[in-house]
Amino acid sequence: MTALPQQPVSVHLAAGLSADGAALGDGAARDALHQAMRQLSDAELVEGSHRAPAMCQALTEAARALADLHAYGPAESHLALALRWAVWMGGHDLSADLHCAWAEVAANAADLADAQGEPARCRAARDWARHHAVEAARLAGLATDPHWEIRLLLRASDVLDRCGDHGDSVLLQQRALVLMGLGQADLPAEAGLGAGPAHDSAPLTAPGVLM
Repeated sequence: MTALPQQPVSVHLAAGLSADGAALGDGAARDALHQAMRQLSDAELVEGSHRAPAMCQALTEAARALADLHAYGPAESHLALALRWAVWMGGHDLSADLHCAWAEVAANAADLADAQGEPARCRAARDWARHHAVEAARLAGLATDPHWEIRLLLRASDVLDRCGDHGDSVLLQQRALVLMGLGQADLPAEAGLGAGPAHDSAPLTAPGVLM
C-alpha cells in the first residue's frame, strides 16, 4: 500500500500568507480561511479509517478558501496534498474532481499573471492548467456516475477553452453531449485531445466549479 501523505507543513500559518496579487485582507473570505484552517487542524487529529477522507476534505476546503483570496500558489499546494490522500484512498471520482479544481486554480493564476503583465508566469500557469484538465478528462471516463462524468468533462472543457485550446474544449463538450444523448456518437476512434475540431455542437456552459 502506498505510504500515507505527509502532513502539510505550514497549514497553521494562514495569518502570514500572501495572495499572488496582494496581501490577504480582512472580511468574510479571510474568516472562511481561518475556519478552513481550524477544520484542517481538527482533521489532523482524526485516526483510523476516517482520517484520509477527513484530511482530503479539509485540505480541499482550505484550498478553496485560499483561492477565494487569490492565494493561488498556497491553494495549489493544498490541492496537491488533497490529491495524494485521494489517490491513497483509491477510486477515480474524487481524484478527477481534484484535478478539475487544480486546473481551475491554475487557470485563475494564469489570468492574474496575464493581468499583471507577466507572460512567462502566465504561460507556465496555463500549461499547468491544461495538464490537470487533460488528466481530469482522462479520469472522467472512469467515473462511476455518468452524470458526474458529464460535469467533469464540462469543467475540464471550460478550463481548456480559457487556455485557448478551443478545439480540445469542443471535443470534451462533444463527449458530454453524447453522454447526455444530445450529440453524435460516431466520433472516430482516434479522436482525442489534440486531434482537431470535433463535430459541430452548441457550446455548453459548465456547471458551478469548486474554485
